[in-house]
Amino acid sequence: MPIRLHLNVDHIATVRNARGTPYPDPSTAAGLAELAGVDGITCHLREDRRHIRDEDVRRLRATVTTLLNLEMAPTEEMLALAIAMQPHVVTLVPERREERTTEGGLDVVGQYEGIRRIVQELQGAGIRVSLFVGPDEPSIEASARLGVEQIELHTGDYAHATNLPSQRAELDRLQRAASLVTAATIALAAGHGLTRHNVVPIAGLVGMEELNIGHALISDALFLGLPEAVRSMRDAIDRGTPR
Repeated sequence: MPIRLHLNVDHIATVRNARGTPYPDPSTAAGLAELAGVDGITCHLREDRRHIRDEDVRRLRATVTTLLNLEMAPTEEMLALAIAMQPHVVTLVPERREERTTEGGLDVVGQYEGIRRIVQELQGAGIRVSLFVGPDEPSIEASARLGVEQIELHTGDYAHATNLPSQRAELDRLQRAASLVTAATIALAAGHGLTRHNVVPIAGLVGMEELNIGHALISDALFLGLPEAVRSMRDAIDRGTPR
């Protein structure tokens, strides 16, 4: 089974918002990416609306023909919006106002009861739930107890490793985490900091089903065009996918 590639379109909205124009439109980018072969579209509706806005999510939900994955913080405001907008999947992620991008995984252990209630509300509304967590045993075990449909492993430490030994150590940690997820019969995904140059070993993790990639793919699109950037990323993922 080929690994699913989901494009995060947040950075399209970042470019648009920099000039206050109606373009480039995240839903247009999503359509082009789908035609080029992505399996789903991801967007992160942040509490400060720094890139994706509420109307973007509505338009994406109306136009995406594959699958829409809404990343959001586990808050009451976001819960109400998700239930109203009905994305196919919600990925719960940590969020801090001062961060440039999501840093680290969700504190499932420390926020267990609050996250449990939100997971139950989302699932009760017919929305599949994924948790974005660090590749550590306590987080994965707590996520499994919540009965979520998917766990997405944070790959930032691997992606930002500055030498081969540390990269290998992070890859080993991710493989151990991947084994825990698959042993719990939960769908396995990964994301953060992945590029067409470092994605091959991540695609090779046993049990990997889905990769969420945004910044690097949109960066490649500046030079290659979005369809070719998607195809190049797909080729890299396919090289790593276990046969």
